[in-house]
Amino acid sequence: MSSFMSLFNASRHPVTMNPRDRPSDPLSRLRYALETMPSSRKYIFSSATRAEVLSELYDAFWGPYSHLFLPLSNSSLPMHATLSSVQADLSFAGAGSEDPIIPGRPCGHIFSKGESCFRCKDCALDDSCVLCSRCFHSSDHSDHNVSFFVAQQAGGCCDCGDIEAWRKPISCPFHPLAPHVQAQIEQYMSAVDATPRAAQRSISEEIPFVEDYPYRVAIPPDLHDLMSRTIAYALDFILDTLDYSPDEATVPSHEADLRLQPSADPMQKDQYAIIIWNDDKHSFDEVIKLICEITGHDKKTASIMARSIDDAGREIIDINDDVPRLLEAAHLMTKIELGVTVRRAYDTFREQVACVIIEWLLDLTRSRLGADTLIIKEIIAAELLSPRRENTFFTSGPQIPDLTADLARPCRIDWLFVYHTRLWKKPRIHLKAIYASILTLSHPHKIAIASHFASIYHRVADAYLLVDREAETSIKYFALQLFTAPSVALHIVSEHDLMIRLLDIIVNFFTNHIEDKHILTTSPAQQDINVESPPFRSKRFMPVFSDLRYLCHNQPVQQLIARHPTFIRKFVKVCQVFMCINPNKRVASSHVEYETDVWISVFNVTLSLSRVIKVYGEAFAFANPTQLVGAITTVVREILAVCTLSSDRLDKEKFSKPMLHEVEFGDAQYQIVDFNVLEGWVSFHHSLHWLLADLLKHIDILSEESLKQIGMSGVRDLFLRPFNEGAILTLIDFPLRVLAMIAQIRAGLWVRNGFPIRGQLLHYRDFMLRELCYDQDLFILQSSLIILDPNIIIVSILDRFGLLSFFRGEVEKSPYEGAHLLSMVEELLYVLITILGERASATKLPFQRAIRREIVHALAAGPSSFTDLAKRVSERMVDDVSFERVLKDVSHFRAPESTSDTGVYELKDEAYDEVDPFTFHYTRNKREEVEVILKNRLRKKTGVKDPVIVPKPLTITSGPFSILPSVLESEALLQVMFYAIYNVIALTDSAGTAPPSAEAILDQTFQLIMLALVERPSVFSYVSVIKPFAEGKKLADIICAMEHDEKYKPYKSRIDWILTEVSKHVPEGVQPPRKILNLAAPAPDVEGVKKRAAKARQEAIMAEMKAQQASFSLNFEEEEEENEQDMDETSEELSSYGTCIVCQEDLNEAKAFGSLGLVQPSRLLRKHPDSHSQYLNELMTMPQSLDRASPRDTTFPPANAEELDTTSSPNFDGFPTQYTRFGLHASVCGHMMHLDCFQVYNSSIRQRHRSHATRNHPESIQRKEYICPLCKSLGNVLLPVLHPSNAPASQIPFPDWIRAAGISVLKSKPDSIMDGLQFRSGTGEFVFWSAQDPGYGTAVRKPEAVASTKMLDTLMLSSRMVSQQTRHLRERPEPEVGERGAGMYLPEDLVGYTISALEVAARGTDSSGGIVADSLSLSDTQSRMIRGLLASLTRLAALELDGRPDGGRESVKQAIIKRLLPEWSRTSLTSFSYPLLLRDPFTVLIETAAVAPEMLQHVLILCYYACLARTVIGMVYVLNKARTYTAFQQPTARVHADIFGDVRMFFMSVVRHSPVFEHTATLVFDAFGEARIEKMLYAFTLPFLRRAAILCRSVVPLTFPTPLLGASNVNEYKRLLATLGIPPLADLPNQDTLQNALSGWCAHYGHSHAASQLNCGVVLDYAAVYGIARLPLILDNLFGERDKVMKCHRCNTVPTDAAICLICGVTCCMASYCCQDELAIRGECNMHTRECGGAIGVYFVVKRCSLLYLYVNNGTFAQSPYLDVHGEVDVSMRRGRRQYIHPARWEEIRKTWLNHGIPTAVARKLESTVDSGGWETL
Repeated sequence: MSSFMSLFNASRHPVTMNPRDRPSDPLSRLRYALETMPSSRKYIFSSATRAEVLSELYDAFWGPYSHLFLPLSNSSLPMHATLSSVQADLSFAGAGSEDPIIPGRPCGHIFSKGESCFRCKDCALDDSCVLCSRCFHSSDHSDHNVSFFVAQQAGGCCDCGDIEAWRKPISCPFHPLAPHVQAQIEQYMSAVDATPRAAQRSISEEIPFVEDYPYRVAIPPDLHDLMSRTIAYALDFILDTLDYSPDEATVPSHEADLRLQPSADPMQKDQYAIIIWNDDKHSFDEVIKLICEITGHDKKTASIMARSIDDAGREIIDINDDVPRLLEAAHLMTKIELGVTVRRAYDTFREQVACVIIEWLLDLTRSRLGADTLIIKEIIAAELLSPRRENTFFTSGPQIPDLTADLARPCRIDWLFVYHTRLWKKPRIHLKAIYASILTLSHPHKIAIASHFASIYHRVADAYLLVDREAETSIKYFALQLFTAPSVALHIVSEHDLMIRLLDIIVNFFTNHIEDKHILTTSPAQQDINVESPPFRSKRFMPVFSDLRYLCHNQPVQQLIARHPTFIRKFVKVCQVFMCINPNKRVASSHVEYETDVWISVFNVTLSLSRVIKVYGEAFAFANPTQLVGAITTVVREILAVCTLSSDRLDKEKFSKPMLHEVEFGDAQYQIVDFNVLEGWVSFHHSLHWLLADLLKHIDILSEESLKQIGMSGVRDLFLRPFNEGAILTLIDFPLRVLAMIAQIRAGLWVRNGFPIRGQLLHYRDFMLRELCYDQDLFILQSSLIILDPNIIIVSILDRFGLLSFFRGEVEKSPYEGAHLLSMVEELLYVLITILGERASATKLPFQRAIRREIVHALAAGPSSFTDLAKRVSERMVDDVSFERVLKDVSHFRAPESTSDTGVYELKDEAYDEVDPFTFHYTRNKREEVEVILKNRLRKKTGVKDPVIVPKPLTITSGPFSILPSVLESEALLQVMFYAIYNVIALTDSAGTAPPSAEAILDQTFQLIMLALVERPSVFSYVSVIKPFAEGKKLADIICAMEHDEKYKPYKSRIDWILTEVSKHVPEGVQPPRKILNLAAPAPDVEGVKKRAAKARQEAIMAEMKAQQASFSLNFEEEEEENEQDMDETSEELSSYGTCIVCQEDLNEAKAFGSLGLVQPSRLLRKHPDSHSQYLNELMTMPQSLDRASPRDTTFPPANAEELDTTSSPNFDGFPTQYTRFGLHASVCGHMMHLDCFQVYNSSIRQRHRSHATRNHPESIQRKEYICPLCKSLGNVLLPVLHPSNAPASQIPFPDWIRAAGISVLKSKPDSIMDGLQFRSGTGEFVFWSAQDPGYGTAVRKPEAVASTKMLDTLMLSSRMVSQQTRHLRERPEPEVGERGAGMYLPEDLVGYTISALEVAARGTDSSGGIVADSLSLSDTQSRMIRGLLASLTRLAALELDGRPDGGRESVKQAIIKRLLPEWSRTSLTSFSYPLLLRDPFTVLIETAAVAPEMLQHVLILCYYACLARTVIGMVYVLNKARTYTAFQQPTARVHADIFGDVRMFFMSVVRHSPVFEHTATLVFDAFGEARIEKMLYAFTLPFLRRAAILCRSVVPLTFPTPLLGASNVNEYKRLLATLGIPPLADLPNQDTLQNALSGWCAHYGHSHAASQLNCGVVLDYAAVYGIARLPLILDNLFGERDKVMKCHRCNTVPTDAAICLICGVTCCMASYCCQDELAIRGECNMHTRECGGAIGVYFVVKRCSLLYLYVNNGTFAQSPYLDVHGEVDVSMRRGRRQYIHPARWEEIRKTWLNHGIPTAVARKLESTVDSGGWETL
């Protein structure tokens, strides 16, 4: 309101103005509109209000010049539209198309939510540099380490074209670099040498326009002025509004406080709004329920509001003047921690307007003025970087922060940064996008914005750390875009002192120096740290440390740190704050009472700090010796100040000033620090020591030559000139205490301290973190060896470990007992081996070599997957660019083969030479494993039985550490070696067995001795034979004594090696004590004899097993043969079918039993789509045999995936849903059960459902389902089990059979009952085979019903249930009400469908040399199932025709023959008015198999020819449609003339009975040509033959033996015709009877009305191999064009969580609120499943990167078909590597779907979990 008041003085003008007085100047009009809007709109902000605000803004912005922004035709914007979208739609001045290429202009594409971004580690300078999909794909990153991720929210921009972001130019063709930009940056970089300023610096005010921009447009000066003024006004409006907004969502406690809230409302009207703010804690349903309860909105409105809270970040849920009610509601909501504010409606309205203004500004950054895309952004930038207009008038004064303290001239952008927390999600994201678009304008713009951001960074940090409720949209993350650019970082560190201020923030935050939500800037006098305080508990400090790390990581800043001592001085002060925090003291007597988890937050803080320490330390690579020495001295001084308690850092109650005491060891006295780790306080955290360690690693600068330049003789001089020996001992004592404490914890001496102490130890030594702390402490100890006399250091270590007495030979005086003692010795030796043998830091190993070393050691113990490997290597190495390249060098990648594999890396053989089993990163167990592997390898190589692994020489040639090997000569070390062996031998002798840890101690001691002999052979050999210890023995003596001792046999080869080495130098020292055994009489080779005997025994057992196997398989084969021969003889004996899986008894005819099966609704079978030419082309290229596997490329990752993915097809090549056929599919799991057991089992399932009422059970009782108790497959029926009939092939020739059949029909009496049982429509189908036939049921319900009828009932119940629910999916005509035969026709819709599905599933798989019926997938269980289904049909007929002798078979058989013989269909004797060719001939074949299997062989021939004729009719229809849009190549040659003969003649003779049809057929034949028609006929009729073969083989296997065709390359069609005994079409001229039958059928069809219509009534089946939708080979290509490819058809948006249906390729919104059904019960996937797969769904869930299987309201996730480059599954793309499709997994999904395995997959998953189901439990 303020600006309005300043225009018109309040006293003279009433606020409501007369409309006539509306000002004319556009800007004044805008002001007027915005000021009067709240009251005129009654404070309700609607979409119309938004449109009005926008139009006022645009009008004021362009004044009379709208034609410069829009094409002339429409010089005003449509309502609700934004300028950039209109410009793009009308492609105004090149908008909407790709930007022109301008050298030096960066890409700056701002990512929208859900878009894919790429990161190339090899090219990028750091992790923050990303590429958009377009730039990535147009630049070359082959063999680079690329990761890919999806933008979680809008913001962030593509760094392509920004010189500073890349290590090497990525040469993207769209964004070439330009020299003038390079020059600008170099100018800023020159500041490195200047001294940094601490004083406040003003920021340059004018930023020149971007130079060298070729698309400038001449602008009228007054337009420029208008644009500037409008934008300035808009920005001021936002700031004036936000002045009054609260920083946090808090609710005043009572009305008075509410009324006192600052408000800009001049009327102070009591109209209040209540607003809910977004957070991550509450679910949609919770909020919706709450809104309904509080405001009384209905559920729909409430859910729209909830969605808006989630999208926009907040929503007004109610506006009214009933203050008490509003406050009460608000307090209710704050109770469940929802963010709520209650404010005046006026202010809230203005905030909504401000939100629209921000949106408008964002739109302007995307718009252009003519062809100039920069000018508007430049104006916005200029206004953002100008000060606000002075504001004189406030109604009730808001709290306005005073920015002048931080900046001489605060600008609008500073206010926006500070006020960022006052905004909510959507405007925040918009603002960040505006800033990002300005950053890319030019380098000076970037510097200016960074300067402003840096100036008020402390306020941003305050808000982020203490106030902000939506941290992820905080402006603090903007730092990432600024601090990572080297020139920017340098500028803000040197000019704005940002580093020092950041360090202050950290110190003051953790010392809890905080007042009313602000971190104070002055340093507190008393820096007390309380690890329990809120700052430690907060997780938000991490990004502040990352900011610091980003700053320090830039090379120019590193140079500053190294050259200016202020930085290290300041940093040392920060580190000392965290020195020794959270110390531990051993609890000796009773277990600690209260275990806190404070240590977790402390570790989080110190590890974050130590990552910065690493970077700070590395910076000194740029230092000269003086600077480095200065830094080291500074750090050491600070350490001593802390450790000697002269500074007030440590808690005086826990720490005391270190005192020295004298100890005796060997022949000398030593002055060392006095401390007992068992009784004192020890902390894990010594940040200053870690910093010192990193400084000492610059050994090149610390070499003698370079230190001599500054007058020091070396490192020892550097330490001992300013400090005395006691000081240095004090310095190293602190890390040493930690090492001793670790040893004690590992030895089990601290168990009473509980879990926290174990947790700290695990963290401290964790593979990924150890280089930040543990390795640093060890390095300090190692460095001390070259500063002081090594003997003192070794004695100090022994003293700290409490092992002085042990190594003096006074074991009984030791503070430890038993096993603890030897564990401590083992730990001590481990430390010694490490500090003497670890050479990485001592030689400054190059980082790549260090990585190589780590990988080699991690893989030495065996192959490992990438993820496991990454866990064993420090995080810094895994993040390094060269990690994966080094990994490729040293290992082989084994790609995953099967569906459950992951890829693994195996070490190459030559890399084993680099393995050192005593490397300090191995645990003892790992070391022993690796030793075994290395020894085996050496044994193979050298043939030596017990090879010795000799330590590698240290090879430290230069630098301060070159004197390290001389430590191996020290006397203290020799004494340690002696007593380690001596005491172990003594303890072993006294106990009789080796004590625990003895082996490890000897291993380690021998390793040390061998290392000494490798490094210092002559000196060490000499002292080992002359220096006596206990009982006057020398080291060499005790080793000689062990040589031939049986107890120490494992060490024999090592002892040999040692003694041989010593004797080279001091031969006389070893000869006397060394025993030479008498080798003349070789000892009997006991071992060898034992081994040979064992081998002989083993061979005998193997031979016996082999013989048993052979006899078993022979018996088995014989049995089978006997079975077949003795079928007739053994009829009185009961043949067994296996055992019942419930009662384990034999299954035989004595007691009814059946096979467990599942009948499920299915929409698997496909009809040939007649609308797409691609399907016809597919037929032309189909292989000739579907029972031979086609070769598939199974390499992983797939070769040339990028090229293959370039073509994207609509709906991922999914199969259109409307061309599927519905039916019932039966499957069996192969397990059988007695009928009685089945009934008992079913009742137990019902019982379980009753007792676990809330559980989501795997099976549904309503659907009569159960789970097979053995294999957990889903089932709902019990099928009868029969042996196949063994009738041989009949010898009657076909013509004779037809004649005989005709005569027998004539002879039989007319059967009126039978006629009544056939459909009235004249199809010849039988009513009793319908699923819902009312005649069924009377016979079954009788109590004495036979068992087989009860089994039949399970089948009928399931079929009827499906049939009743799916009338709409069936195309068959239903009989009228009251007639029989309603529902699905079982022979066709169940048996026919099942066999067809089996045939489809077997397409493209190998049938092991025979025909499809021999294939492995059609096992005995499936043929048993087919017989069971047919038996059920037979049983149904028998129930219907109860009284007839053979169960009515004969009558049904006669009816089938009548139906088939054409003379019967035309006469008046029968009612077959329906042409036979309109029925599926396969169904007739099934009917025959059910009642008269003996005539299958002959009926089959008739059915095949009926099928041929039918196919011709169907083809005419399909091809006639296709004629219009299919283009053909030249006619091809015929291939199958031997099968089909004269195709044209057959084709024409089928259609000749109908003139219309004949004409169409001629056109079609001429258009396509004979060869193509023949190929199609082949393809369309092959499935019939395959199905017939499966059916016949199951029923009468002996009638149809597989013929021996010899060559397996004969095509499948010929093999099938031969097997089934069908004369080929080429032979038709010789088959009179067949010709008669055919002409009869065709005439009947031709004269029926079906032929005259063009839809002919014949639908062809889809003949090719079934596939699922084709996803791209590389997962990220799915996101590349996601707006085109993945669009939900229901809500027409790109889903945030897309699920792609793999059956038809449609994209659905998964688990989202936008596409639910009316009741909000089902989401879109479930709704789509009903339209597509029927009961089942298979989806690929893109974001979650996994599969979703659905089956009738239940579902489960399955593993993704995509694996990353390392062959691992990456759920939810967390790791973000590019993922490729894995052929075996992909095939597995197709197989699961084809074999109808989804219901079982879902059931098995549900069976294994016990929960209530639904999304919530996932």
